[in-house]
Amino acid sequence: MVNKVKPADGWPVVKGEYEAGNPENPVAVSTCGSHLKGAAQLAAGAAITGSQKTENLGIEKIVANVISNPNIRFLLVTGAEVKGHISGEAIIMLHKNGIKDNRIVGSTGAIPYIENLPDDAIKRFQAQVQVFDMIGTEDEGAIIAKIKELASKDPGAFEGEPMIIQVGEKEEVAEVGGVKPMSAEIATIQARIKGIQHQTIEIGNLNKLMSGIYTGKIEGIMIGLVVGLTVLGIVIFGGM
Repeated sequence: MVNKVKPADGWPVVKGEYEAGNPENPVAVSTCGSHLKGAAQLAAGAAITGSQKTENLGIEKIVANVISNPNIRFLLVTGAEVKGHISGEAIIMLHKNGIKDNRIVGSTGAIPYIENLPDDAIKRFQAQVQVFDMIGTEDEGAIIAKIKELASKDPGAFEGEPMIIQVGEKEEVAEVGGVKPMSAEIATIQARIKGIQHQTIEIGNLNKLMSGIYTGKIEGIMIGLVVGLTVLGIVIFGGM
């Protein structure tokens, strides 16, 4: 009999678009952009299952609910990928690579910026669960079979207390569990600002290049004019 522990009070600690079952089950399921019936998944061994449509706040909620329940040891990412956001890939890349300057390393989504997960929360997520990629699969039978397979390999609870994420001051905490939502609009603005900064640097470099080319052309014309006048002078005075 594998070891089980009590998850954080009120688990799941962060609200979201999910269905929760037995908190002692070892599997969490993200169905990305697909809305799949959760009852059979929960019966097969999932503790929680639901969609994940964004590559920022959606991921933060999943991580918060996973690390606050040490019994969860596997994350199955399945369902249809979300166009533009590519949220399934994003959570896989977060687990594999972490973040740099708040951006998920290796993610190709539009706004893969993590604002509410401290480094220790990400490291805990990486250590606590194994991630399995079934992106693109909506076959209920295949998903349930994978959940059962993972549940049969349950290693028992992760060695560590349930971890509750807290961001900012207590009065700023938006939900139980401490995740303060960052709207998609804010994330989009931040992504555009970063894009504008990058484009500004490129424009500056281009202006320097064009300035150099222009200066080179003027110098070439002046040199050519001087040489031409010199040759013309030699010819005129030589013929006298």
